[in-house]
Amino acid sequence: MDIFLAEFIGTLILILLGDGVVAGVLLKNSKAENAGWLTITLAWGLAVAIAVYAVGRISGAHINPAVTLGLASIGNVPLAQVPIYIIGQMLGAFVGAVLVWLHYLPHWKETEDPELKLGVFSTGPAIRNYAANFIAEFIGTVMLVFGVLAIVTTLSETGVGDPSLAVAFGTAVGPLLVGLLVAVIGMGLGGPTGYAINPARDLGPRIAHAVLPIAGKGGSDWGYSWIPVVAPIVGGIVGALLFQLTIAP
Repeated sequence: MDIFLAEFIGTLILILLGDGVVAGVLLKNSKAENAGWLTITLAWGLAVAIAVYAVGRISGAHINPAVTLGLASIGNVPLAQVPIYIIGQMLGAFVGAVLVWLHYLPHWKETEDPELKLGVFSTGPAIRNYAANFIAEFIGTVMLVFGVLAIVTTLSETGVGDPSLAVAFGTAVGPLLVGLLVAVIGMGLGGPTGYAINPARDLGPRIAHAVLPIAGKGGSDWGYSWIPVVAPIVGGIVGALLFQLTIAP
């Protein structure tokens, strides 16, 4: 399996499970309706962990253009591979969102509020203030990339004198730790914007929302859509550089 297919599958899993839990919580007459923010943040973290377990050994499971660009900025990913990663991520996110739509097919008609329908697919601000929204997505993504690099670096040092031990431990525990990082970012920093912290996670499903036949869906909020794309990209690069300049070994 190549990088493109691995990132496609990993990001599809991420969106299927992540947007799936949002659909369960928001859409009318779902058995998970009104389960709340804790359910959403924990499930997104677990979705990340499952995606990383699935394809991490193949592509590193970036499943996020901000992570790919952040790693590329410090030389951890060849620039020639960046488009392959990002195209796989975007397509996987789109297809994952289509599967969520299909999975909850009877519930779209039952749900009257178009904002809830859009909220299944993409993020939106609690208070619309583009400067503040940009800052929130930027800080969340800095923490994501900085945290991922810290986890990976720590795990790589657990097998000092026995590199195979580090590989085995990292493969078993690393994805879960990254998932927990995403969950705590959601709990601690996700309130202002819904914490996209991932351009593919927001833009791919937003495009799906725009093209799918969802009754009474309303607009796709393209005026806001640049925030969860640009801010995470900037945050991912800054997070990687900060790690490199501060605590990298």
